[in-house]
Amino acid sequence: MTSHGVSATALHSIPIVKSGDDLVEIILDAIKREEINLVNGDVIVIASKIVSKSEDRFVRVKDVDISEQAREIAERNKFNPIHVELALRESAVVIKSDGVLIVETHSGLICNFSGVDKSNAPEEEYVLLPKNPDKSAELILQGLEKETGVELSVVISDTQGRPWRKGLVNVAIGCAGINAFKHNKGKSDLYGRVLKRSTVCQIDELASFVEPLMGQAGERIPVVIVRGYEYSDGVEKAVDINRTKESDMFR
Repeated sequence: MTSHGVSATALHSIPIVKSGDDLVEIILDAIKREEINLVNGDVIVIASKIVSKSEDRFVRVKDVDISEQAREIAERNKFNPIHVELALRESAVVIKSDGVLIVETHSGLICNFSGVDKSNAPEEEYVLLPKNPDKSAELILQGLEKETGVELSVVISDTQGRPWRKGLVNVAIGCAGINAFKHNKGKSDLYGRVLKRSTVCQIDELASFVEPLMGQAGERIPVVIVRGYEYSDGVEKAVDINRTKESDMFR
């Protein structure tokens, strides 16, 4: 693969995903309809929302019993108590609950409200993040490669804020067939100096790269194919991006 350019192609014909839907079949059907030929090295970036929907990660509002802890946090911050309750259920540790609800999820992700979301969800329902995004990415990758015979990689993305900067960006919460990081240690800079450390979170870069196509509202573009990106492969997963408590200066 050359480095002459990187392209991103949106799949426009992905239908509304429902519980139990086969994402591999849905993606391949869209690729066929849009007459796209996958090639070795293509990266399939998938919005976490459709992964969650296919995995039945819905919760109906009427089925939620609100705990005292959730009620207290909601009243203190004027939050929706149901949203708070679901966020607490998905969390392993509550990090901050004044003005925000920053938690560590059971999968190790540090985020606001455990990633629990109501946007693009059916009426009176919330959508939770996939339980194990790395595993979800691996299963989708296996299915895509089995059906196409093409060497691919999969990145599952989600929208999150950043502690140092305003505004939201897409980040990666799951990956397969691609290393989470690209390590530049040992490479030389423009002046021949050897880099002693330089680690790039390449799956976050890819997730952010496709966000202008995916959008945040009703664009209905949950899958984008990235071509021409020279990525590193390896065993590091999205879960390895999460900082340990000892190295996280915000805890």
